[in-house]
This record gives sequence, C-alpha cells and structure tokens, in this order.
Amino acid sequence: PPAKPPAMSQHWLATGRASPRLVLVVVFVALLLDNILLTVVVPIVPTFLYATEYEGANSSVSPALPEPAPAAPRAPPFSSVLSYFDNTTVPVRGFTSAEDLLNGTGSSPPGHPSSSPPGHPPSSPQTPPRGCLEGGEFLAQENTRVGLLFASKALVQLLVNPCVGLLTNRIGYHIPMFLGFTIMFFSTVMFAFSGTYTLLFIARALQGVGSSFSSVAGLGLLASVYPDDSERGSAMGIALGGLALGVLIGAPFGSVMYEFVGKASPFLVLAFLALLDGALQLCILQPSRIAPESTKATPVSTLLRDPYILVAAGALCFSNMGVAMLEPTLPIWMLQTMCSPQWQLGMAFLPASISYLIGTNLFGILANRMGRWLCSMVGMAVVGISLLCVPLASSIYGLIGPNAGLGFAIGMVDSSMMPIMGYLVDLRHTSAYGTVYAIADVAFCMGFAIGPSTGGAIVRALGFPWLMVIVGVLNVAYAPLCWLLRSPPATEERMAILSQECPMQPKSYTPKEALPEFPLTEESDGEAENGE
Repeated sequence: PPAKPPAMSQHWLATGRASPRLVLVVVFVALLLDNILLTVVVPIVPTFLYATEYEGANSSVSPALPEPAPAAPRAPPFSSVLSYFDNTTVPVRGFTSAEDLLNGTGSSPPGHPSSSPPGHPPSSPQTPPRGCLEGGEFLAQENTRVGLLFASKALVQLLVNPCVGLLTNRIGYHIPMFLGFTIMFFSTVMFAFSGTYTLLFIARALQGVGSSFSSVAGLGLLASVYPDDSERGSAMGIALGGLALGVLIGAPFGSVMYEFVGKASPFLVLAFLALLDGALQLCILQPSRIAPESTKATPVSTLLRDPYILVAAGALCFSNMGVAMLEPTLPIWMLQTMCSPQWQLGMAFLPASISYLIGTNLFGILANRMGRWLCSMVGMAVVGISLLCVPLASSIYGLIGPNAGLGFAIGMVDSSMMPIMGYLVDLRHTSAYGTVYAIADVAFCMGFAIGPSTGGAIVRALGFPWLMVIVGVLNVAYAPLCWLLRSPPATEERMAILSQECPMQPKSYTPKEALPEFPLTEESDGEAENGE
C-alpha cells in the first residue's frame, strides 16, 4: 500500500505529459497570469503617480494640503490615498504657488467651484467639475509618461520575440516556457514594492521579457500538439480565452484591491498564483528536457517576405492597437471629464474583457466554418466603428456599448488570425511553429508598443476624441485586406495570382518535401485541413 501513491502519481504524470489537454491548461494559465499582470497596472499607475508626484509637489509647497480636513462636509468617493481631492480645488493649469495659497486665491471651499484661471470665462472646460482631480497640466503630461510606461513591456517583447522563436526551434518549447514563468514572478514582486516611476518602468520592461518567453513558446507548443487544423483552431480559441480572462480580471481586480487594500496587494496575490503555475509546469512540461523541432524551421526572413503572413500579422497589430491606445488614455480622460472614482477606472474595461472572452471562445469554432478571412474582416470593421463611438460617452455607462463591441471584435480577429498563422506555415513552409508565432506575437506587441507611446502624444496634441477617430478609421481601412487570406495558394504555380492582387513581389518558394501539395478549390476558402 505505501508504494501505490508514488506509482499512481507517476502514472498520472506520464499520461498528463502525453495529453494535449493538460498542455492546453498550462498554456491557458500562463497566458492568464501574464495578462492579469498586463492590465492590473492600468487603473493603478495613473492615480499612484498622481498621489505620489503631483500631491507630493503640492505638499512640499503647502504642508497643510496632505491631511484631509476632519470636518469635511461629505466623504468623497475616493480611496484614503485620494481622499482629499474634494477638499481643495487648485487652478488647473500647473501647480499652485505658495503666494496663491497664502493669499487664498489658489483654493476655495469644497462647496464652490474655484475661480477660473485668467483669460478663461467662468464656464471654461479647463475648470474641473466638483470632485474631479486638479492639475490638468500634470494629467496632460502624465498621458505621455503613462503611455511610455505601458509601451515599455511591448517594446522589450518586440526585441526579444525573434530570439525566443529561434531558441524554441533549437531547444524546444518547455525550457522557454519555464524561463518565462521565472522572469514573470520576479517582475510581479518588483511591481509590488516599486515606489517610483523608474522602478515601475523597469518592472514593466522585465515583464516584457517573461511574456515573450511564455507567449511564443506557449502558442508554438499548442500548434505542435494539435496538428489537426480545426482542433488547433479550437485550442487556440481556448488559450486566447485565458488571455481574455486575464484582461477581464486584471483592471477591475487592480482598481478594487488598490482602493481597499493597498498598492502591493494585487501583485502579491499574482506572485502566489505564478508560483502555482511554476509547479504545474514542472509536473507537466519537464522543463529540463531539450526537445528541438523535428523539422528544420523556415528562416524568419522568408516568413517575413510572405505577404499572407504579413497581412495576418497586420490585422493582429491594428486591431489590438485600438485597445492598447485606450489603456493609458481612457482612465485619464475619465478623470478629467467624468470625475470618475478610482474603482471605475478599471471597471470601464470590464465590458471589453467579457465580450473578448465570449468572442475568442465562440469564433475559435465558428471561424473555421464561416471562413477565418471573413471573420477577421468583419472584426476589424467593428473595431473601427466601436472606437469611433468611445468619445461620445458622457459617463461610464456610455462606455459599455463601445467597449463591449471593441472586445468582441478583437476576439473575432485574434481567434481567426492565430490559427491562420499555423495554417499558413503548414501550407506554404515547414511545420515548425516557434518562428511564426514569434512573428504573430511581434505583431501583437507592435500594437501594444506603438499604441500607448503614440496615443499619449496624440491626446496631448489633438485630444482624446481625435485619437479614437484616427485609430478607428485605420482599422476600417485595413479590413478589406483580410480578403487576401480567403484562399492562400500552396503551390508555386498559384504564386502568380498573388502578384496581381498585392503590390508586394514575394520571392518564389520551392515546394517542401515534408508536405504534399494542396490543390485548393474555391469551396475550401483556404481552410483545407493539413493533409497529415
């Protein structure tokens, strides 16, 4: 009897390692944690920086400011960190000088709006409504800084991805997956104890390295354990559901924990969950085992010259750029125009996350039937229309419709494009997936790198509504290109068709011995299964 439990556990591990479903669970959990950490900082960083830097600067000018007045007429709806926002109204442009505070011109009683800045009429929109954060100039500058902080993760991931793609082709997917978990754990702990912008920036960049290992190795591993195209599409949909669930939980979880427990609390919970993920990986994936790809991978340069892969990568990039631009700019826009309390900043992203979760799971299966090209084309058009509707909202309830539409549409694009990437490699190159999913992740990261970094600058120059118009129009304009993915040719003879449809002149590819040729018909819509 005492010998049975170890034997049973060994048998369970052996069957687990052979099961694609348990591999799917590991990848699901890794993407889930990565994306909770990705979005948990969205509502925390703007108000944390405001509380530490803007309020710190004001408190050094006026020592009376930091402590809230004990006889405040009403309890404001902010956390203890933000509890004095209601009690003193400072002119919006720049910091209040010591002279203004002494003369009484820099503040007014909580019940009355402060006098307008010189040169503005009393009804000027520059004067914040009651309950809004003061320091409009600081908030405007913060758009750029928060955007750069959020973009640092994607920029680092962009640089590391190609290296990870090559590494997975040489040593397999298991070790890079475990490396990703290790780096993610250290990044999470660093976020918990970082008190300055610089440390937060480093923690975010470190997360980019870990995320690169986890996502490229995870998606490549899934593609290799699900060789059948329709099964792979469903598995990718479930894995992307983990990504969606992470985005879904992250922002609301972060805003509620930050308001009611403290800044470090959400990160410490995530660090504990990351340890559980590491234990799961040790059991299932055997990260000490080196298992290189059985087939020689197509070089990255060849894949990047394939116009079909570029079209699919572009769709991933532009559709995700919309939500990437919203992350740093929407909370600050809400603070300026809606006077939103802290907990609402994260809740604004809830409709997008729920609908993304539904979209990825629904279209993981449906896209294969209706045509993945059609699914992604409709998705990109809906992304554009949803973004155009965001600035029309006057309260958090007005954001529900546009954000839900945005999340659902991005779910359509992601769940169509991720399997298409694996399918294109099967069809036109060799069945080694590390490199092509590195390209897919690079496209995803370009959206999340260009989005926040340029979004903050565009908001400062043109305003938030114009930012939404620019990205929305860009998505609608790109959507028709997805038609090119309707029936990608597999043979050298069909390459001539592409040169008429697309101005890019790809190099001709030699047919690969490892794969049979696919004479695609119109009915197949490019979704013929891999003939292995």
